[in-house]
Amino acid sequence: MLDSYHLQVLERSLDAATLRHRTIANNLANIDTPQFKSQQVIFESFLQDELNARAGNGKLEAYRTNQRHLPFGNAGVAVPQVVSNPNNFIQNSGNDVDLEAETTELAKNQIWYSGLTQLTAGHFQKLRSVIEGGGK
Repeated sequence: MLDSYHLQVLERSLDAATLRHRTIANNLANIDTPQFKSQQVIFESFLQDELNARAGNGKLEAYRTNQRHLPFGNAGVAVPQVVSNPNNFIQNSGNDVDLEAETTELAKNQIWYSGLTQLTAGHFQKLRSVIEGGGK
């Protein structure tokens, strides 16, 4: 029960939010560094593809003759990726960090992270309730 798919998705989402926070902090720390190129984290689209594939709406899954066989492809491994941001406007110094865009993304990520921690806490609260007898 502690190894559920739901909990794994929450864990990977929290990891992605943490990586995004570090990436944004790095962008902000280098706002005055000449030739610095900002980066962003891509995760939600990979997770959505994985969830669609799991629901049977996405990619074709390989046929396995036994459940003990290893699955093919990347099913269940949506991993966040750090990429350069090609859409940013490059300033005269060659730097493309936009203070307003970065702080907006930081605020969005903070709200996202807070929601994920509440979902995780709720998951464990439900487990605790079941273990303790469901309120008797």
